[in-house]
Amino acid sequence: MPEQLTQSQIDALLNKMMSMDEVDIEEEVDSQKSKIKEYDFTSPKKFTKEQLRALDGLYEIYARLLSSYLSGLLRSVVNAEVLQIEELRYFEYNNALPDNALVGILDFVPEDSRYSESNIMVDMSTTMGFYLIDRLLGGSGAAHNFTRDYTEIEVAILTNVMNKMVSRMQDAWNTSLAVGITLNSIETNSRLLQVYSPDDIVVVIVLDVEIGGLSTTLSVCLPAESLEEFIDNFTVRFYRSTKRQDPEREQKKRRILLEGVFESDMDMKVVFHEFHMELKDLLSLQPDDVIPLTKTLTSDVIMEVGGIPWFTAKLGETKGKKSVKLNNPLG
Repeated sequence: MPEQLTQSQIDALLNKMMSMDEVDIEEEVDSQKSKIKEYDFTSPKKFTKEQLRALDGLYEIYARLLSSYLSGLLRSVVNAEVLQIEELRYFEYNNALPDNALVGILDFVPEDSRYSESNIMVDMSTTMGFYLIDRLLGGSGAAHNFTRDYTEIEVAILTNVMNKMVSRMQDAWNTSLAVGITLNSIETNSRLLQVYSPDDIVVVIVLDVEIGGLSTTLSVCLPAESLEEFIDNFTVRFYRSTKRQDPEREQKKRRILLEGVFESDMDMKVVFHEFHMELKDLLSLQPDDVIPLTKTLTSDVIMEVGGIPWFTAKLGETKGKKSVKLNNPLG
């Protein structure tokens, strides 16, 4: 006969089972929470991943142009790349700006009259700003950790640099859309900036700039309202073209390329045979020694052009001079 459980034992088992169920339910809820991605329906996303990827590609071009410009300006290696790109409300971007900032307000004017004009904001981090000032004034770049405002002279120096940076941004945009981008003004107090309405949707591109051993940032703020007008047009320009090339034009390009290399000198060499010999045997060679080969005089030889095997050939003689007759091309 099985042992009978007392009422207290039955209660203890029931309590244990109930506690295990609660733990399982909590674990299941936690696992579901980790899979849930929050979405703000009051601020719907305006751009698809493909559109943002196209914009990312455009600013990768700008990052390369910026790296080249700053490297030449500072005579040191500068590397810039797109760190992130996201949509958010303008007040969120503005609140994230430091009190002491250097923000350029750019006029963005598409050449196509179908598109409206707008403004772009460019924020240069204070670390990058003070580093540039120190280097351009003959310093080593060590003096960059400041929390103070910029002086008028420092703003004038950085305005000149910002103008050149804006010119590179226009070059990047012109690979996809004909626009004119110019620096309108420089602001140093981010709290007084009201370029867009606080609830406007903006797209923020953050560039990571490695300069002089420092990792600094440069952010670009674009209004979604004007970006929506033409983003589909320049997105297509990043796709690979499947259009068939004009055969006549391709033939002309080929002829021009060949004419450019016709006068080039190329080394031609005929190889009869290759073999290996130990160094001690090579050092003991004397005149009139005979080296036996495994090939006959009628065997094919290899003609090399520029060190690359090009033809098989036959040895011969023409007008008392050694010659070779080309047989078949190799490869």
